[in-house]
Amino acid sequence: MSDYLLSVLLGIVEGLTEFLPVSSTAHLRISEALFHIDLANGYWKMYTIVIQLGAILCLPVYFRERIAKLLSTFPVGQRGDRTILTHPLGLVIAAFVVTAVPAFLLTKVIGKHLESLYIMGASLLIGGLVMWIVDEFNSESERAGLGATGTRIHTWHMEDMSLGQAIWIGACQILSAVFPGTSRAMSTIAAGQLAGMSRAAALEFSFFLSIPTMVVATGYDLLKSLRGKGENAIGVTHIDAHGWVVLLIGFVVSFIVAYGAVAWFLGWVRKHGFAPFAVYRIVVGALVLAWATGLLH
Repeated sequence: MSDYLLSVLLGIVEGLTEFLPVSSTAHLRISEALFHIDLANGYWKMYTIVIQLGAILCLPVYFRERIAKLLSTFPVGQRGDRTILTHPLGLVIAAFVVTAVPAFLLTKVIGKHLESLYIMGASLLIGGLVMWIVDEFNSESERAGLGATGTRIHTWHMEDMSLGQAIWIGACQILSAVFPGTSRAMSTIAAGQLAGMSRAAALEFSFFLSIPTMVVATGYDLLKSLRGKGENAIGVTHIDAHGWVVLLIGFVVSFIVAYGAVAWFLGWVRKHGFAPFAVYRIVVGALVLAWATGLLH
């Protein structure tokens, strides 16, 4: 397989899985094994960072009008009843801080878990079960809709979130950092639903929270790689024209596919639930565990 085609395929995998609750990390590891490439190699490690950046960039572009509106109403909000800590942007920062500090302290643990197919498989499977149960638990309230009384859902829009909900979601997002395969999207969406948020509100907050989370995490990974030594260090000055074209292809494909995935996912969630993604996680998780134990060799 040519590097150009490989770059297109990996860009598609990253773009499709980064914001869907199915774990992009696990899917890239599966792709690594299927396509026989070493994503720990200096160049390919840089490649995975570049395609993640492509996916990240789609969010501020897609939500540009929404972000501009939030910035213009900061800190009092549209209704004038918000503060620095309870404005949606303040809630995003609060959730990010809650996640970032423990994740940074647990860097070594996270690094070890990234090498374990057992952890990825188990995280995919368990996360799928949790997502399915939580979504089903809230499905009746979703059908009742906004304005219905006695339902579990009391936060239908991101603007109505509380500081407590943001802190809770940030704490749950730590799981996705420590246990690859959990999925950042899955942990934040399920956490939001457990805290009384609608599917749409939990998903939207998940998207906004992913912007600082992914920018900082990806930037940190890039810095570590650039400062690394030995065979896995990234030698940017030694990348030839072919290498730069491969990087560019992956970046562009990841951006386009991620943009489409975000638009489709938002529309899907407003009409349907997360059950199909939960089933997919369970099936893939079981296959990864079977693979890790040698049953599929």
